[in-house]
Amino acid sequence: MNTFVFVFYRQAAATLFLAPIAIFFERKSAPPLSFSIFIKIFLLSLCGITMSLDIVGVGLKYTSASLGAATSNTLPVLTFFLAVLLRMEKVNIRTRGGMMKIAGVSLCIGGVATIAFYRGPFLKILTHHHLINNHLQKLQDHVPSPTTWIKGVFLMLLSSFSWALWLVLQGSVLKVYPSKLLLTTLQCFLSTIQSFLVAVAFTRDPNDWQLGWNIRLLSVAYCGIAVTGGTFYLQAWVIEKKGPVFLAMTTPLVMLFTIIISAFVLGEIISLGSVLGALLLVGGLYFVLWGKTKEEESCQPPADVEKPFGGPKGDTNV
Repeated sequence: MNTFVFVFYRQAAATLFLAPIAIFFERKSAPPLSFSIFIKIFLLSLCGITMSLDIVGVGLKYTSASLGAATSNTLPVLTFFLAVLLRMEKVNIRTRGGMMKIAGVSLCIGGVATIAFYRGPFLKILTHHHLINNHLQKLQDHVPSPTTWIKGVFLMLLSSFSWALWLVLQGSVLKVYPSKLLLTTLQCFLSTIQSFLVAVAFTRDPNDWQLGWNIRLLSVAYCGIAVTGGTFYLQAWVIEKKGPVFLAMTTPLVMLFTIIISAFVLGEIISLGSVLGALLLVGGLYFVLWGKTKEEESCQPPADVEKPFGGPKGDTNV
């Protein structure tokens, strides 16, 4: 399926799914939508959804799925640096929490490098599965050239940067427009218009736009309703509660889940490098989260602090 058309149908399905739910639950409590807020949401959907999804679709054509999954795990590192640059996240390397954050990011970088550049021996799990031979043959037929590989890696990193910028900027938009469900719906609606214009510009064959009762319709419905509709709302909720870096640091778990599901459902052969890289990514994830927890604990004042001269808290008599 054409990637640009797929993104349009995906966003349209998400909009149709979310619109009635958002109107029913938040039509009375939603703040007024000013023109400046609308422009911010428009640019947010353009940068973080339309550009990111279109670029990653093209990048996957130049690379393999495993390389795409590996480069997408640079998202926590990019989000961390953008949050620090925009002063939304603080790092003090002299504190224990700051050192844990730096160590966690370093582990994530090491995990990505391990998955991308070290294959190692294969771990043959459930090789009796009937899909294994066809899947391996497809992987062997898709070996990109060095030039194509460089293009694909650049596009995947560009997509991750766009997604990281969306995570960081969405936190500031939520402060002025806290209705998370309506915000998600507006982003999906605006992204539908944007992705339609992109698809029309790059896709002129009418056959590419056809949907039937097949895997195309199933993929559009799943990605639109479950991935875009459900996940985007949950991401907005997490960003509001814990910040963009907390959300971005959970993306390495996708690699771990992918390895497990690929092995036990599709019967794929998993390389040792993928397993080691996934362990490094998850270790880096919890180092950063541990560092954030330590910093939050150090910033909280004690529950009961005595005043000078022995007077208890709240006592004005000395």
